[in-house]
Amino acid sequence: MIRRLALAACLLWCAFAPIATAGDAVVAPVVDRRIAITIDDLPWQWAGRLQPDVFAKRHAQLLGALRAAGVTGVGFVNEKELEVDGKVSPARMQMLHDWLDAGWELGNHTWGHVDYHAVGLDVFEADVLKGERQLRPLLAKYGETPTWFRHPYLRTGRTPEERAALEAFLTAHGYRTAPVTVNTSEWIWARAYELTLDGTSPPAEKDATLLRLRQEYVPYMLAKLDFYDRESQALLGYPVAQVQLLHANELNADTFPELIAGMQQRGYRVVSLEEALRDPAYARKDGYVGPYGVSWLHRWALADQRPRSFFVGEPTVPQWVLDLAGVESE
Repeated sequence: MIRRLALAACLLWCAFAPIATAGDAVVAPVVDRRIAITIDDLPWQWAGRLQPDVFAKRHAQLLGALRAAGVTGVGFVNEKELEVDGKVSPARMQMLHDWLDAGWELGNHTWGHVDYHAVGLDVFEADVLKGERQLRPLLAKYGETPTWFRHPYLRTGRTPEERAALEAFLTAHGYRTAPVTVNTSEWIWARAYELTLDGTSPPAEKDATLLRLRQEYVPYMLAKLDFYDRESQALLGYPVAQVQLLHANELNADTFPELIAGMQQRGYRVVSLEEALRDPAYARKDGYVGPYGVSWLHRWALADQRPRSFFVGEPTVPQWVLDLAGVESE
């Protein structure tokens, strides 16, 4: 009886429901795509090469681009880059104030961007603490304490014991790991751009190369984002709240408006790192132990024992960019 009533109701609805035609617009379901922006190597990537006036101009240009896009996030500091001739530069310290005044959070990226796998636990721990000598009192002025930690090279331990030891140390000192899902070779493009920008090529040749780098960099970065979005859909069944890793450098200062516009065209909205990490995916098991720094999406996929084919298709840096950067491979 109940089944007959349900069938009758269904037939009645179908009789009076509007019939879709070829001309009718089909409304796709809204997909909530979120992304947190993180920027490493503050106050600047490879800062030691810059004259003070050039440094100040490029710093202002990057912050201006971020402000114009209405974007904030977390910046990760290497305190080594605050120093000039072994002393902390007031001008470079002011740059960290500028980031905070622009609404950014600041985290610890170690003092000297050291490789945990190369130096070992004791040296690495000392460098983490050295990396908060300026950061901790600076944040105290804003009523904050260092909370976020970003592993240099995303290297978190080659063995379960190495990883557990470092995690225990970071937790004991009040740090939370800032994961990365959108992991790219952006630093290679930035190196090529920086070498070209500060090089001695004829002006016309230099301008043409810089233009080509800018024009191909943004599509590369968006292709990477698309790749990780597909991985998320395949692994989780929905688009994870992504965490994008960038660096404070000339290339991002010159291209960020186009990069963020491309993200927005794909339906992404920028959220805080705190909000992104509320996504339940970040509670998943990290299945990677080894020498490399890999995306957290790959770590989850390894824990899920996904086949090798799952990782195929990631965009790569063109050879001409590798050559310009003086890098053999990614």
